[in-house]
Amino acid sequence: MELVFVALVLACLNSFVLPDDQGDALNALKLSLNASPNQLTDWNPNLVNPCTWSNVICNSNSNKVVSVTLSSMNFSGTLSPKLGVLKTLTTLTLKGNGINGEIPKEFGNLTSLTSLDLTNNHLTGEIPSSLGDLKRLQYLTLSQNNLTGTIPQSLASLSNLISVLLDSNNLSGQIPERLFQTEKYNLTGNRLNCGINLPHLCESSSDQSGGSSKPKVGIIVGIIGLIIILLFGGLLFFVCKCRHRGYKREVFVDVAGEVDRRIAFGQLKRFAWRELQLATNNFSEKSILGQGGFGKVYKGVLADNTKIAVKRLTDFESPGGDAAFQREVEMISVAVHRNLLRLIGFCTTPTERLLVYPLMQNLSVANRLRDLKPGEAVLDWTTRKRVALGAARGLEYLHEHCNPKIIHRDVKAANVLLDEDFEAVVGDFGLAKLVDVRKTNVTTQVRGTMGHIAPEYLSTGKSSERTDVFGYGVMLLELVTGQRAIDFSRLEEQDDVLLLDHVKKLEREKRLDSIVDCNLGRNYDVQEVEMMIRVALLCTQSSPEERPAMSEVVRMLEGEGLAERWEEWQHVEVNRMQEYERLQRRFDWREDSVCNQDAVELSGGR
Repeated sequence: MELVFVALVLACLNSFVLPDDQGDALNALKLSLNASPNQLTDWNPNLVNPCTWSNVICNSNSNKVVSVTLSSMNFSGTLSPKLGVLKTLTTLTLKGNGINGEIPKEFGNLTSLTSLDLTNNHLTGEIPSSLGDLKRLQYLTLSQNNLTGTIPQSLASLSNLISVLLDSNNLSGQIPERLFQTEKYNLTGNRLNCGINLPHLCESSSDQSGGSSKPKVGIIVGIIGLIIILLFGGLLFFVCKCRHRGYKREVFVDVAGEVDRRIAFGQLKRFAWRELQLATNNFSEKSILGQGGFGKVYKGVLADNTKIAVKRLTDFESPGGDAAFQREVEMISVAVHRNLLRLIGFCTTPTERLLVYPLMQNLSVANRLRDLKPGEAVLDWTTRKRVALGAARGLEYLHEHCNPKIIHRDVKAANVLLDEDFEAVVGDFGLAKLVDVRKTNVTTQVRGTMGHIAPEYLSTGKSSERTDVFGYGVMLLELVTGQRAIDFSRLEEQDDVLLLDHVKKLEREKRLDSIVDCNLGRNYDVQEVEMMIRVALLCTQSSPEERPAMSEVVRMLEGEGLAERWEEWQHVEVNRMQEYERLQRRFDWREDSVCNQDAVELSGGR
């Protein structure tokens, strides 16, 4: 019996080896990067499973790390070779930091890696030949570093390679011919030679002594002129060929300003107008999925059967329209998180601006709460809990892990989408705005949906992360009740039009059964419902300073710190109610009061 017990203990211990290795490796990376005390604060070395850590994504089934993204966080250290133990890692992004030292040869052990992005750091030394062991690698981006030596010939064995960006380094020697077969490459800003790839452009000969120099000069000038003609003709042929093929291959040329601007779009695809026109059946009305403030969204299918959603902006020429397009492209290309909608690509013409996303098969939370089609199942309580936590994590990423931070400004159930597994995906960044924390922490243009807009934003035009927290709180109430944020039908029942006021009243009266969506029947956990309502009410406090940050919201939904915050809130609410009742008694309000009721109405949006 003792032997059986020991065997079980050893089996359990063995099952935790991988999470231990993962946590240890990432913690070693944090230390080697010289992360400051206020960076990666939730990377707890005592919590060996890193799947709850910020900027880390794990496979939901196996709890194995698949993505680490630490962009533009001003690190000053080096890369840890211990990261090589992450055999399941598919994406490693550390661009835009101040990382020094060499690329560890142990990175060649990341056998599942498909994307490695170390752009814009201070890396030195040679590109390790061990990267040739990354047989699944598709995107290799090492631009804007101080790398030296030759490009390893081992990279020629990477048959899945799609994009190679090695520009702006100090590389020298011959270029492996395989790199010229990728769809996208940039090798400019180095001291490379073409080797056997383009010998007629790279061969040189020394001047012979003696004789007249003028004929030699003439010959050299003639050769240079011929080369220029050949280059121009070849480039013209290449451009025409690319147009004919629909821009399927991108090659960079060293033109000032163009390279950096193009790289900023990452791996986004530039779609041809005709391609999207065919995908959406000429933007048929039958293909419309929805309509927002900046245009309509169409369902489409690409030639390779990829299902997409195309957002067609209808007012980009009006003030703010084109800026909104550029803003959304920039933000979504840098904000990458499992709970944020991924941008596939874009299309621009002189008269059109379009954004292309993956199609969310289960549409939005609002659709699933209020617009169910016959035969469609109601969102069960377990799914609603998962949606609440996923949306919170997505907003936490925007607020606390993007630099500059991103404020969504229209958080609501209609903008929380559901993927094929009913995981929450926060979408529609058309109303969001980058906030440069070095300049200001507020924005001044009121955008959003009535019923979801925080009171201070509506009255002053100033928004911050806490205005998103307010909208998120209202979205939680939508999840619990299944109702809209504003419902004028409640007037017939002499009830509050605003969902927030309606729920506050029912919560004070302890009428939980009247709050919960009737479509759930009794299939919910009472304590979990109470918890979610409490989080929602804390998020929707009138004072933005009293609202929790999204990182705190995540912790409360996970069962940490809610009781303390709720007790504080109740104390404040009791004092407010007592003060309100005292004022009522003092002024003795009556229906026939001469007070002008219009004067006490809140002002509308500015």
